[in-house]
Amino acid sequence: MTMWVFGYGSLLWNPGFDVARREVAQLRDFHRSFCMRSIHHRGTEAEPGLVLALDAAPGARCAGLALAVAEGQEERTLAYLRERELISSAYLEKRVEVQMPGGPAVEAVTYVVDPDHDQYCGGLELEDQARIIARAVGGRGPNTEYLYNTARHLTEIGLSDPDLDWLARRVRALTA
Repeated sequence: MTMWVFGYGSLLWNPGFDVARREVAQLRDFHRSFCMRSIHHRGTEAEPGLVLALDAAPGARCAGLALAVAEGQEERTLAYLRERELISSAYLEKRVEVQMPGGPAVEAVTYVVDPDHDQYCGGLELEDQARIIARAVGGRGPNTEYLYNTARHLTEIGLSDPDLDWLARRVRALTA
């Protein structure tokens, strides 16, 4: 059976594992949001950045990619994802059902934010998000790079995220 991973942020443009197939997919009852303080990858403890997370929201839909893991790479991929995504326990690993347009629903591994974790910061105004992203830098580079790459890849695969598009424009203006 194929192992699927649901990507909604950096996994869109930097999966870090062998992907056999990519399919546009939707996850229900979650939305993509800059609702997690990043103290490792895109910020520091002294100056946290923001990274995307799936935040529970009944009735919401998050469009992203269902990534099929290359056959024989399932255990290796899961170990890699756990090392990458569970670095501070702010994400929870979940198996969720994602729907491919005109195709089947499949079970996928994904990472959702723990709203009880101290890195959770849901509900920040977009302007506040833009100001944080514009200045933060972490172990994997500038927070701006993370935002720009994610927004660009969503556009390239034909998915719209008006909040990310607004943030990309605003952060470019703040850093100009």
